[in-house]
Amino acid sequence: MAKLSDHILYEVDQGRARITLNRPDKRNALSIELVESLRDALWEADDDKSVHCVILKGAGRSFCAGYDLTPSRSETADGVERRAGRGMDDDAWHIERFQRSLRTLFEMHKPTIAQIHGHCYAGGTDLALYCDMLICADSARIGYSALRNMGAAPNQMWLYHCGPQWAKRLLLTGDTLSGQDAAEIGLVLKSVPDAHLETEVEQLADRLSHIDAEMLAANKRTINLGMELMGAGTLQRLAAENDARAHTTQAARNVFKQIQSEGLRAALHDRDAPFGDGKVRVRGPEIRDASGNLVDEPLQ
Repeated sequence: MAKLSDHILYEVDQGRARITLNRPDKRNALSIELVESLRDALWEADDDKSVHCVILKGAGRSFCAGYDLTPSRSETADGVERRAGRGMDDDAWHIERFQRSLRTLFEMHKPTIAQIHGHCYAGGTDLALYCDMLICADSARIGYSALRNMGAAPNQMWLYHCGPQWAKRLLLTGDTLSGQDAAEIGLVLKSVPDAHLETEVEQLADRLSHIDAEMLAANKRTINLGMELMGAGTLQRLAAENDARAHTTQAARNVFKQIQSEGLRAALHDRDAPFGDGKVRVRGPEIRDASGNLVDEPLQ
């Protein structure tokens, strides 16, 4: 497997390109360096006549746990470093630059498959939802808790995957759901037991490898053009601008000041503590204990 950069592994085999996010020590958190290396790898795969599809996955315990919010990026949200004296338009410009690289997954000609395990949070969902098909492990956790106080979703493909009500339920609360529940609401194509995830994805790639790559491109692009006619492309640009607007809220200003003064761990704890386990239940009542954790039996 070739190493295209410090953060991306790339391999072409049997009609597919496997692209692996390779920051396992950071749970594959997205930095601008990683995202631009990913963009280059995707266009390389799209230009390779032997490649029929791309499999995108993450090294280590998670697919992708979000954007890089390390102390060196303490004034960063959505992978964007904001400098003093710059306004909302500049913020939106940088968010759009970042999202443009991720959107390669949607815009490239060849189909892309997200292989999701472990955490798929925040920026990880921005990445995965641009893929054409998402297959996840039953135990995967998917959600965008950062929307509780850090900004708005700069990728609004949620609407096209699971519809407006579930998009609102998940994005307005920042709650997370399991791979199984994500499949039930249509956020992902399907969910399988963890031990079967790789085989499930590879077998789908096997089937795509039997189809002429140009035929695959014709059919993918027809469907994606249909989504664009429903406003998908325009909505992504508006989502980036709305994220920049959300960064001007008092909640966002407060949390980034807290990250600077107290550290990321303390800021995330204070944000998430009122939400208990932060989990969604798709079927049946959401009965919670006093700490906000879901319980299996009705409370007496």
